Formats: sequence, C-alpha cells, structure tokens
Amino acid sequence: LAREVEAALAGPGYRNFLAHMWGSQPAAWDEGLAGWDRLRVVVNAMTRMRFCSLDGVMEFKVKGELADAPAGYLPWFAVPGRRSADHVLVTGHWSALGLRIEPNLLALDSGCLWGRHLTAVRLPGREVFQIDCSGEDVT
Repeated sequence: LAREVEAALAGPGYRNFLAHMWGSQPAAWDEGLAGWDRLRVVVNAMTRMRFCSLDGVMEFKVKGELADAPAGYLPWFAVPGRRSADHVLVTGHWSALGLRIEPNLLALDSGCLWGRHLTAVRLPGREVFQIDCSGEDVT
C-alpha cells in the first residue's frame, strides 16, 4: 500500500494526488476502495491514525495521550487482531504517546519539537539514544 502512495507521489499526476490527499473519509479500510479514497485511507493510516475502533474505523480528532482515547476507540497498536501484530513496527508522529518500547512496537516520537528529546534506537539490540531538545545547555 505504501508503494501505491509512493507511485502517486512520484508520478506525473502528483499535484492532483496532493489536491485530493487531505480528508478524513473514508475512515476505514475496505478492499474495494479505489482511486483517491484508497490512497487517502493509506495516507491517513500511515500519518494521522492514533486511535481506532475494534472494527477498524480511524478517529482523527484526538491527538493526545492514551487516556484521551474516545469511547469505543483504542490506540491503533492495541487493537486485537490487527494484521501487523506479528511484526515489529517502528513508528513516530505521536509525541503525546512518548517513547514506547514493546515487543512489537518501537514508538520513537519523544517530543523534540516540544523541547523534550529526539530519540533513535539501534536495531536489533534496541539500544536507545536520546538528544535533549530543550535548548538548554546540558553539558
């Protein structure tokens, strides 16, 4: 699916794709999706999804901490039966979640933009490296 988005971005119609990329509908994956709807769902799942219902409906309004999950929604990585559960995923773009290291999840956005840390993990040993982003001299 990422390759489909990559092809749209690299193709001659990339401006048209960018014009149709933004939006919150459809909010769930369906094998029958095509065209802009299909590409939009893929982009949203990869860049905007934080919370998801048990039946795969993405929620796009809440961007806060796990405790802020709307009723009926879970963090996407905690949804039972998700197809990627058997893979180790390295993710970012959810600074309120913070650094989270689990057996099948390395969530690395530790809020550098907000003055916290920039985080990297050396694979496969999972050694964590962080740089302070507070702007203060930490010598």
